[in-house]
Amino acid sequence: MTTPADRAAGAGGIALALDHLVVGAATLEQGVAWCESTFGVTPGPGGRHAFMGTHNRLLRLVGDDPWALPDAYFEIIAVDPQAPAPGRPRWFGLDRAEVQAALAHGPRLLHWVARTDDPDALRARWAALGLDPGPVESAERGTPHGLLRWRITIPPDGVPPGGGTVPALIAWEGSHPATRLDPDACLRLAGLRWSGAAALRCRLAAGPAVDLPSEGPGAFSADLRGPRGRATLTRP
Repeated sequence: MTTPADRAAGAGGIALALDHLVVGAATLEQGVAWCESTFGVTPGPGGRHAFMGTHNRLLRLVGDDPWALPDAYFEIIAVDPQAPAPGRPRWFGLDRAEVQAALAHGPRLLHWVARTDDPDALRARWAALGLDPGPVESAERGTPHGLLRWRITIPPDGVPPGGGTVPALIAWEGSHPATRLDPDACLRLAGLRWSGAAALRCRLAAGPAVDLPSEGPGAFSADLRGPRGRATLTRP
């Protein structure tokens, strides 16, 4: 289990914490229905990512886990059927045949996004260990409350490194989407687990010289609770 110390020591003194969990769905409607039946809560409005050809719905994420920031959130994302193809691989591996096959059987945890004040520096440190989360790109989407802007790492092939255990890095520019979400429509984060060789490499990115393990199985999982019950989502 991660601790507050992991956030600083693991990032070599660069603050790092959970920003949001990413759950993929074959369609956004499927994702909403799954969330309602699994947790008993309906996701709030999200928006469209024109440059990626995707759209989403959001829920506030609360909890006592050390990784849960007051404005973390839970995202359900899907390919937007009304959007033109982006001309590049979509993020979170959504274009991969194996991901599409898995989503045909139901929504699943695809990735996680960690917030940091300096994504460029942290990306460089992780890249030096062979865990490059991708270039830092500028992104934005419109909302009824104004434009949201952020910077985020996106692998050129869209596939998260480290088998999904290496998070995407994000830095928001201005307001955060969670501040506009209904505080009563939320999920509780009961626990977050980040394990495996890739996770250890990330934590030791700026630490002393050590013998790092070879790449091997890793996992990322989140224990979540809603009005209808509890579920563990795992990104193997």
